[in-house]
Amino acid sequence: MPYLAELEKEGIPTVLIDLSEETTKVRHDAVVYGIPGLRVIEASRTLPGPEDVDNWIDPLVKSLTKPLTAKEKKSGTWAPEEPRVLFEGTLEEAEDFYAQTEKISGILNAPFSKYTDGLPVVIPTEERVKAMLAGTSHSPDEIIALQRDLEIRGMGVGEALGGGMKRKKGEPVKFMPMYREATVEQVAVNAVMAGCRPEYFPVVLAIAESGGGTGDGRGGGGSFVASGPIVKEIGINVSYGRGSIGNPPNKTIGRVGAIMWRNLGGYKETVSTIMTYGGGGAALLHGEYAEGLPPGWKGLNEELGFKKSESIIMAGGGGPGGGGGGQFWMPGVYRAFQKSGHGAIARWLGVKGIPGPHNFLDYFLDGMWATREGGVTMVMIPSMAKDLYDVGFKSKESVYEYIYKKSFEPVKKYRMRGGPDFFTNGWMGIEKTSGKHWKELADDYMVPVCPDPMSNCIILAHGEETVLDRSGGGHGQAFSIDAWR
Repeated sequence: MPYLAELEKEGIPTVLIDLSEETTKVRHDAVVYGIPGLRVIEASRTLPGPEDVDNWIDPLVKSLTKPLTAKEKKSGTWAPEEPRVLFEGTLEEAEDFYAQTEKISGILNAPFSKYTDGLPVVIPTEERVKAMLAGTSHSPDEIIALQRDLEIRGMGVGEALGGGMKRKKGEPVKFMPMYREATVEQVAVNAVMAGCRPEYFPVVLAIAESGGGTGDGRGGGGSFVASGPIVKEIGINVSYGRGSIGNPPNKTIGRVGAIMWRNLGGYKETVSTIMTYGGGGAALLHGEYAEGLPPGWKGLNEELGFKKSESIIMAGGGGPGGGGGGQFWMPGVYRAFQKSGHGAIARWLGVKGIPGPHNFLDYFLDGMWATREGGVTMVMIPSMAKDLYDVGFKSKESVYEYIYKKSFEPVKKYRMRGGPDFFTNGWMGIEKTSGKHWKELADDYMVPVCPDPMSNCIILAHGEETVLDRSGGGHGQAFSIDAWR
């Protein structure tokens, strides 16, 4: 939509071809980007291509060639007035008020919350919001803006900050999907509703600076990893059950992204964006257990350009792809592999009967890119990191480089993938390892499925059971927590 808006404002006629269930969202987006009269044609999800094209090719040509009406020529920046939502009454009445829902036809008239993520919330009274604001030195009416120059990692964060890959300190953050700005006080209201405490507020503001986990509008509230002194300072769980119930910082700080997505971003399913399943509003994964890092291995804060003494939030993951997830092997299998050289991993790597340390990455990476592209985020415990260190990986960067090199495959195979249709600009772009046009490459030329080493990420967690959690990954964008104190 931003590209279509540029074309329309340059006087180049455009028509957007969408699917019927997307039209409401498309109309919403057209208003947001200042082209409310954008012409739209609906295609079919099920008709064969030639038959489908026959249905809309004539209307498409007419839409591209007939003059715009006066109404269609209207443009302008969408600037809604967001009133302060106040309620006076008993606590029970206030709870009922904030729990209001509305029916949305696009989701078959299922109720959709007007003010919350669908769960009960803490009522944001004036007194509670004032207490939350005491957790920062920033003014309540300050617009949430970038606290430093930024080179965007990953498409989601770039969209959340208004598009483009480089942003300047002081630029207002845009909360998607409705491209809204917000103040520190508005973020405080959402933090209260999520159940956060004032000492958590600098973390919440750093999350808000990231776009609040709203991504391109389908963000789900985002996922975040904390690194630095803040982890111990407010008691973020980095150990057993870090993604489970019981720890207030993990659960409430994680939840606030989802509430900001609704209230600041204006997310409304099938109206302002459209998804298949959705993530339900992801919780903060955990903090980084930096004490367990092997010598020479940097924490996330240092990897992402900050000092070891600085506290940061890493928002989401970088690199194209996704997928994966969950524990990679059964409990005990890895332990037997390293302790005695027995079990499935030992047999696979040909080290049966030889105690470790052994490099488990080859086993881990086998089939990694069978059905996906991109890097991987690995959450591992200190003993596993030490095993990698002992077999020669003296830095995280050396692990990332190893994974990157293992991802190479022939162009002939790479062309069979779906993701690169997009990442290569329809195979019309330049392949970066050769500097040549994609169509000039021989079938046996080797290209990486993982775009670069930093598309991978290692996060250390505390624990003893040798599990390895993985997700589609890479380093996300980092935002300073200290800047919001």
